[in-house]
Amino acid sequence: MSRYRYGAYEDGPDPLAPPYDVRDALDAMGDAVLDGTRPDDALRELLRRGLPNEGNRPLNLRGLDDMLRQVRERRRALRDRGRLDGTLEEARALLDTAIGQERAELFPDPSDDARLREAELDTLPSDTSQAIRRLSDYDWRSDAARRTFEQLKDLLRREVLDAQFQGMKQALENQDPAAMERVKDMMAALNEMLERDARGEHTQDDFDQFMEQYGDMFPDDPQNLEELVDSLARRAAAMDRLLASLSPEQRAELAGLMEQAMQDAGLAMEMTRLGDALRSRRPDLGWGQPEQMTGDDPLGMGDATTALAELADLSELEAALGQDYPGARLDDIDEKAVRRALGRQAVDDLDALRRIEKELERQGYLRRNRGKLELTPKAVRRLGETALRRVFAQLTSGRQGDHDQRDAGQAGELTGASREWRFGDEQPLDVVRTVSNAIRRSAMDGAGLVARPSLAKVVEPSTADVVQINRGVPRQGGAVRLGVDDFEVQETERRTGAAVCLLVDLSYSMVLRGTWAVAKQTTLALHTLVTSKFPQDAIEIIGFSNYARTLHPEEMAGLDWDMVQGTNLHHALMIAGRHLDRHPDFEPIVLVVTDGEPTAHLRPDGRSLFDYPPSTETLVLTLAEVDKMTRRGATMNFFMLADDRRLVSFVEEVARRNGGRVFAPDAERLGEYVVSDYLRVRRGRR
Repeated sequence: MSRYRYGAYEDGPDPLAPPYDVRDALDAMGDAVLDGTRPDDALRELLRRGLPNEGNRPLNLRGLDDMLRQVRERRRALRDRGRLDGTLEEARALLDTAIGQERAELFPDPSDDARLREAELDTLPSDTSQAIRRLSDYDWRSDAARRTFEQLKDLLRREVLDAQFQGMKQALENQDPAAMERVKDMMAALNEMLERDARGEHTQDDFDQFMEQYGDMFPDDPQNLEELVDSLARRAAAMDRLLASLSPEQRAELAGLMEQAMQDAGLAMEMTRLGDALRSRRPDLGWGQPEQMTGDDPLGMGDATTALAELADLSELEAALGQDYPGARLDDIDEKAVRRALGRQAVDDLDALRRIEKELERQGYLRRNRGKLELTPKAVRRLGETALRRVFAQLTSGRQGDHDQRDAGQAGELTGASREWRFGDEQPLDVVRTVSNAIRRSAMDGAGLVARPSLAKVVEPSTADVVQINRGVPRQGGAVRLGVDDFEVQETERRTGAAVCLLVDLSYSMVLRGTWAVAKQTTLALHTLVTSKFPQDAIEIIGFSNYARTLHPEEMAGLDWDMVQGTNLHHALMIAGRHLDRHPDFEPIVLVVTDGEPTAHLRPDGRSLFDYPPSTETLVLTLAEVDKMTRRGATMNFFMLADDRRLVSFVEEVARRNGGRVFAPDAERLGEYVVSDYLRVRRGRR
């Protein structure tokens, strides 16, 4: 029987995982928005921070900062890996070994030829590459020395080729002449393909044929010529940086060794052609820039080139993950570089981060207006619910009742009468009168086949077996089809709605005192409470600084303070008065959140006049609007976010004239005070 092994899915995202819920991202982003951050800045912060698994949130998504930290740790580990002169050191050791073996063979020989050979060895230059060039035609007396010298030349060939073609060192370890000849053919074909591409004659078929012959020499499996060029150019640039990182003496010595090795292998011309082609095609790779390596272990040329190429990739990846340059986008981050440096999971996290902004826009939470990111009404509603939950979490348990109750019941006591249903009615359905109307209409229509517009209304379960919503189909059996005109609702005692005005100070002092964020949270929380729990109430949010203006729900979350002079409560009260006048039968509620006394008023020509300390005219005109509010029957409650002497004196005068109350909450408890006061006033109405 076949055996099966079960385990965690490792090849990408879990295919059985539930779809990504963008609301987690919106909530995380909303926390920053409610604290006063602009939506675009909040999104950038979310992408940097990610979505850690906190509370009930199932998603655990790494952010750019965490990836950046891992990249920097990887760079430090690579720098500590070893020294760049390992090949040079190994070549020197093999050369010294070969010379020592030759001297040992010559020492017992008393002939003049032996003495001449010793003299030739004594005059070898200290530069390893020049010494190898001098010894290339030397007739070794010692077989062991000859083998060591051939080992040295083979090492150099393999290291130089491995520096340009990753993995070539292992492929040439058996010193097979046929393998080296195949390398020559590959390089000639590669250079010819690059030249054909430069002339515009290259095709994908040419590349496919090349890879069919020599694909085993390219372990990274490029899919086209551009990918192959990118891979080779990065290694060539890394080898160039290796030379630049050595001392001048080491650089000259290693360059000479490389040149000698390629001449011995018959590859010098092809290697030069390839290097020139790669440099011209990718001049942006930082050729010749030194790199500091701090390790103690010597690295071979191939390993050192690999380390330097990876360091270059990590440097580019670090810059892309930092997103600190103008026009930075997540699409700038190379997924292949992320996979090489951090693994597949990081690629999945990066893909999820890229999806956040797209999904927020696609699902209707974000939109762009002239290049600026804005929250939609849908997002504002959700953030308002979040703000409201924050406020209710602060309220003392049991003091205000169950604020999260979903079945609040009917709006008033039943009167015993019924009336026709009208759109927007929330009164309970009069089932008996509704069904009776349908029966009478059916009898008047004869067969009862007259189609009427249907009504998407839930029918009481007790009548589900005899009632059928009319969708234009013939009546079957004894079922009664209901039309819009048949429905009646039970009348209830009418309760007065409230006309709510929340006046919020937008002046710069709110930011200086650190109260702007809580004021915005309070605004969203109250608006959400009124529109969701008390839809019969009419609320208007009015912001004021040097001028006052009505704030719409969709602009409240992204609302910013005004860096202007002036606290024009006079203008704000005028706008609030017009709102109350539009709802004369509603109970008026006026709530004012401010941290300063009035310092500006609206002149007859419509222009704002600022004066500090407040002028007598500003105070007189503002108090005149307060008196108008009193005559309208509106009680004004003030929420002071500062204890300045002038502000305290002003609100005490308002309370004396109007009869309203004055609160001085801590900034973090502002929402609790405002919402509680609204609920208190509303419970007192009948």
